[in-house]
Amino acid sequence: MKTRTLFPALFVVLSVFLVAGCGGGHDSGGSGDPAAVVPASTPVFIEFSLRPDGETKQNIDSLAQRIAGVDNVGNLIISELENSASADGEEFDYEKEVEPWLGEQGGLFMQEYEDDDFEGYGAAIQTTDEDAARDFIDKQVEAEDEEVKDGSHEGVDFKVEEDETTFGVFDGLVVMAENEAIFKQMVDAANGENLSGKDDYTSAVANVPDDSAADVFVDIGGLVKESGEEIDSDTRLFLDTAGIEPEEATAVASLVPGSDQVEIELSTNLSGENPPSGDASELLGSLPGTSVGAFAAAEFGKRFNEGIDQIDKEGIPGEIPPNQLKKGLKSAGIDLESIAGSIGDVGVYVTGNSERTLGGALVMETDDASQAKNTVSNLGLFLRSANIPGVTEISGKASGFSIRDAELGPQPVVIVAKGSRIAVGYGRASALAAFQESGKTLADLPAYKDAVSVLGSTPMTAFVSGAPALRLADALIPAGDEDFEEAEEFLRKIDYVAVGSEASDGLATAKLIVGVK
Repeated sequence: MKTRTLFPALFVVLSVFLVAGCGGGHDSGGSGDPAAVVPASTPVFIEFSLRPDGETKQNIDSLAQRIAGVDNVGNLIISELENSASADGEEFDYEKEVEPWLGEQGGLFMQEYEDDDFEGYGAAIQTTDEDAARDFIDKQVEAEDEEVKDGSHEGVDFKVEEDETTFGVFDGLVVMAENEAIFKQMVDAANGENLSGKDDYTSAVANVPDDSAADVFVDIGGLVKESGEEIDSDTRLFLDTAGIEPEEATAVASLVPGSDQVEIELSTNLSGENPPSGDASELLGSLPGTSVGAFAAAEFGKRFNEGIDQIDKEGIPGEIPPNQLKKGLKSAGIDLESIAGSIGDVGVYVTGNSERTLGGALVMETDDASQAKNTVSNLGLFLRSANIPGVTEISGKASGFSIRDAELGPQPVVIVAKGSRIAVGYGRASALAAFQESGKTLADLPAYKDAVSVLGSTPMTAFVSGAPALRLADALIPAGDEDFEEAEEFLRKIDYVAVGSEASDGLATAKLIVGVK
């Protein structure tokens, strides 16, 4: 008989239901919590639904139909697995062998991070019937040609394959580990300290969406420790400036399927004690409707000023002594506090469908028109007094100046003010598009409206229009790139990509939405 490895037959086959949406969706009779067998020091843990049902299953099937033309991806996967086993002269009947004992949740953890890769893993899936699960395992063992070793630890029996893969059933879970040592650690975790009892984990996952199909917990501080790498002085200065302590940080990403979009929700305390807040969605929606992509940040001037204050206080090691940065710039005619104090929300947009037509601009909002005009005027005077070549004054409905240099390409960098806005664009047309009084804005686009609806109360901070972005990528990526050509079929299905974010009480939350045609 052909060797039949247990891992693909048991865990890979079952874990695929995370995206398949298979199973009848009955209530699990098993009380096992996958996180309860995960060592407390684990830096990465993924928990997923094995048997999504109701609206979640309908959404998964809807996405599969839109993307791949498959009406029921779960049934398709089961059929393919059973047919593959039959072609190899083996028997595999999901309904009889797995369905009776399969629970609802599964988990997978990565143990150590070393040399830019993870070493050591373990997995657990809930079972509603431990005896039936053991019978399934015994059948797999009997079907294998290789020798399987029996073992026991703290009253838990297990089996070890020749490649050291170890598996067993306990505490309402079917458990597998990369090797015997990790399996024993999982048994010890169940009887002692484990991830489910760790405050960092429980607080991080407390607010994951109810309709999430999978959640990924990352102990950022644990990863920094596992990597064994020290944070360099420049990075540490930046983190301190932002009030960020990576050693104490965690993050959770949740996958939420919709009928015509996929959502990834991320929450983290990495953004420090005072995470960026505010709502710049009005500025974002007012940017040109011809934009391939756009981004907006609220209260940029305030954040910029806070960062400058911190850097000025600390200095830059080996370059600028403490309390000398702002003083030195003022002596050169640059008042950073005044400039930052005049700036509110900031946005960026990109336009064009080829390298030749590529353009875009940075847009800054100020409190009033006089602030905008004075800021641009003072900056232009400074550049001219510093004898910067290629500076030319611009007047008209928008006033400012342009900088032309061969190294900047065929178009000048244009800095202009109109009303309470300042625009810094590559090319005059790109810059002036920030002040358009006619024509569509992003907020007028149907895809943008759909994204706003999906994000709900979360302010949108970034938007990418699917078809224009694909045209630009097609023009910029060299012909014959196999990876792009393989991905292009699926990229054509993307209607838009949107990001929304908000923050409160030291916690930052972001939502990434991918709309599917």
